Amino acid sequence: MTDVACSVEIGAPAGTTWLALTDWSRQGEWMLGTEVHVIEGNGRSVGSRLSAFTGVAGIGFTDTMEIIGWEPPIRCTVRHVGKLIRGTGAFHVQGKGPQRSTLVWSEQLIPPFGLLGRLGWPVAKPAFTLGLRHSLQKFARFAEAYSMGET
Repeated sequence: MTDVACSVEIGAPAGTTWLALTDWSRQGEWMLGTEVHVIEGNGRSVGSRLSAFTGVAGIGFTDTMEIIGWEPPIRCTVRHVGKLIRGTGAFHVQGKGPQRSTLVWSEQLIPPFGLLGRLGWPVAKPAFTLGLRHSLQKFARFAEAYSMGET
């Protein structure tokens, strides 16, 4: 099991940050190379399932997730149930006053491809973390615009 966690400060209230974060169909506007769809349920309750395709020009992989924890406007926990990506992830929104919040994104993943994946993860992790940090910075701008009704 490998752990990854990143956070970003956002100039928007926690409730707005939560709404922007869980607007699944718009996640592709800020998440690097990813498009998300609700494939079962309403996307806002335990048991709902999400499908996230990450890639370029149709080449990539699909990450299927099931929401296993739904605590608005604070935390959403997912279980990765696809063939390639396995483990859990959590999105945690922390209020920092009336107009500020922090998003903490954490993952506990089982590297794919068995021994090869475990050996390769130390090489892949920096690129994965860099992409996640870039996406979270973009999310902060998205959530701030969301707060102002600009999106």
